[in-house]
Amino acid sequence: MSVPGAAALRQTGRLFALAGTVLAMTFRRPFQLRELIQQFWFIASVAILPTMLVSIPFGAVISLQVGSLAKQLGAQSLTGGASVLAVVQQASPLIVALLISGAAGSAICADLGSRTIREEMDAMEVMGVSPIQRLVVPRVLACTAVAVLLNGLVSVVGVAGGYFFNVELQDGTPGAYLASFSALAQLPDLYVSELKALIFGFIAGVVASYRGLNPRPGPKGVGDAVNQSVVVTFLLLFFVNLVMTAIYLEVVPAKGA
Repeated sequence: MSVPGAAALRQTGRLFALAGTVLAMTFRRPFQLRELIQQFWFIASVAILPTMLVSIPFGAVISLQVGSLAKQLGAQSLTGGASVLAVVQQASPLIVALLISGAAGSAICADLGSRTIREEMDAMEVMGVSPIQRLVVPRVLACTAVAVLLNGLVSVVGVAGGYFFNVELQDGTPGAYLASFSALAQLPDLYVSELKALIFGFIAGVVASYRGLNPRPGPKGVGDAVNQSVVVTFLLLFFVNLVMTAIYLEVVPAKGA
């Protein structure tokens, strides 16, 4: 008789075990540099354009909403700082992680899943080659590196989009927008944004690889694994973002406090 939730606990434990194995094998030779470069280029090529296209309207929506609320409260001069903090701290790392999970993570899961059902992973183990070190580690590291780099790009694009829409559509002034940004923002805001992108990219890569290594038999099993990897990644990202935001707000005091 199976205990309710035991299967979910086993899956969670295996996922954390894979994450620990990836971290341990990252510093073990031989390092798959060629595979890492190929995966980095692939993930960047499929994620950079959709990420930029999503970040522009996302930054605009945040700027318009915050600007409208600030105008009602009589604090229109703080619109720039509030919208920029929302984009840099929250929106940017989440956008990057979601796009990497949806575009690159699904491809990684499908690739590893198809290899698994063709028993290529078993063949590699028979030959003494670790599938995790050969295939998983480069993909997870590539997801992490692309997430960190794209996060900076999305922050710039989102802030620029928010600036344009605030100045052009809400009659804001460029000086007030920039002044409020410098008055409210601080360097730890950027640091926590990059840290979030680093962790989110790692989570997206590990979840996609785990589901790719454990699909159900047949092509349908691979398709189901891809869908599950995206959904699980989304849930984990929002939960981890909540925890990191709560810790950051408790540890780092607000500017001027």
